[in-house]
Amino acid sequence: MKRIVSLITLLFLALPLSALASTWTLDPDHSTAQFKVRHLMISNVKGVFEKISGTLNLDDKDITKSKVDVSIDIASISTNIKKRDDHLRSADFFDAAKYPAMTFTSTKVEKAGPNKLKVTGNLTIKGVTRPVVLHVDGLTPEIKDPWGYSRRGASATTNIIRKDFGVNWNKTMDNGGVVVGEDVAIQLEAEFIRK
Repeated sequence: MKRIVSLITLLFLALPLSALASTWTLDPDHSTAQFKVRHLMISNVKGVFEKISGTLNLDDKDITKSKVDVSIDIASISTNIKKRDDHLRSADFFDAAKYPAMTFTSTKVEKAGPNKLKVTGNLTIKGVTRPVVLHVDGLTPEIKDPWGYSRRGASATTNIIRKDFGVNWNKTMDNGGVVVGEDVAIQLEAEFIRK
């Protein structure tokens, strides 16, 4: 009997801790995954992936125990130029038919200053998985929207080398430069709704 009472007591003591953990869903209508890459070594081309989904398992008591998973639909790429977008979806770049999504799964969350986080995780593009670090501003405090939903937001940035993920297409110009830069700047704007 004492064992049962002890077990019940432990369960009740654990309840407040589990109550601090919460699950949040990425709101695709208010979240974006943007990128920027050099073109002809003289200007930047920007684009966006229009379909993004994800989940944040948030531990408010210890943010370092939180976890995030994001999936981005490759076919939703848009640079506002159809011919270029079709080329980016092709096997020369992302090969959307064979690899329909890129994913990010966090492996470590660290505090990096006031209201800043460093989120390390595995980014997978074209079947190639490599570690990357997201530099996060936020997570904002929880608010209630006019419709009664709880929301939070965050912004994140990182840079990757596209060839590291098998996105290799390029052409060399007469001056020795290339058509498409190797370094890709990524910016994420995330708005989460509590499940």
